[in-house]
Amino acid sequence: MPYDLGATARLTADCRDPGGTLTTAATATVTVTLPDGTTASPAAAETATDGVYQADYVTEQPGRHTVRWVFTGPAHAYTDALDVREEAPPTVLPLADAKGLLKKRDGDDDALVRFWNESTTRAVEYFVGPVVVRTVSEGHYVGLANAIALRKTPALELVSMTSLLAGGVTYDVADLVLDGDLGIVIRRDGGCINGPVRMVYRAGRIVIPANILGASQLILQHLWRTLAGPGRPQRGVDDYDVTEPIPGLGYAIPNRAVQLMNPDNDGPGIA
Repeated sequence: MPYDLGATARLTADCRDPGGTLTTAATATVTVTLPDGTTASPAAAETATDGVYQADYVTEQPGRHTVRWVFTGPAHAYTDALDVREEAPPTVLPLADAKGLLKKRDGDDDALVRFWNESTTRAVEYFVGPVVVRTVSEGHYVGLANAIALRKTPALELVSMTSLLAGGVTYDVADLVLDGDLGIVIRRDGGCINGPVRMVYRAGRIVIPANILGASQLILQHLWRTLAGPGRPQRGVDDYDVTEPIPGLGYAIPNRAVQLMNPDNDGPGIA
């Protein structure tokens, strides 16, 4: 499961001889390649078990990390990966609410609950757009434009609009008008926008409607029942009919949840 940003990841690896037997190495090094391409080399040490090594790495960046172990005497190598969450990963349901919904009274399954809660948020936002408020930065490669259509709606606030060209026009957000529901930005004086530009804005919902919260609960329950983790018997078919798998998500969600998010059956993105 992903680590929280700033948490310590305990990295482990086995050193084995050519016959596959655990063996104490003459040297053991571990290199962590961060998402930005920089590297870190935490100290590696053998544990109380011969041939089993560990190293503690304090996470510094969100994203996928590559972990490379290299041993000598005998020569052996092992490559793994670890994921680090962004500082404030978006989740529609607070962890306490998600645990209560799944009847989890202790913290044993917190990592798994958080994982599927984040997956649930992605499924919900596929249909209704951003729910959890976040800052979005996106380029718009236009020439002269009467309006700019933001890609994430609802949009709450414009932060900046700057030219992507050296010496390009700089715009004060006070001189711009935002239609948050449609994501349309125009100049207040009616003039054209000189592109290309980078738009930075806040998107999401200050108050999350009950239908979105309800759909999130249904989806989380469905995922927990049908995609149970190790040690949990599969419950088989969920209690609700499901849709076809959502593109990019790899799993289906209950039709009842789709109806909650889309009460007027206007298609994805309407809620």
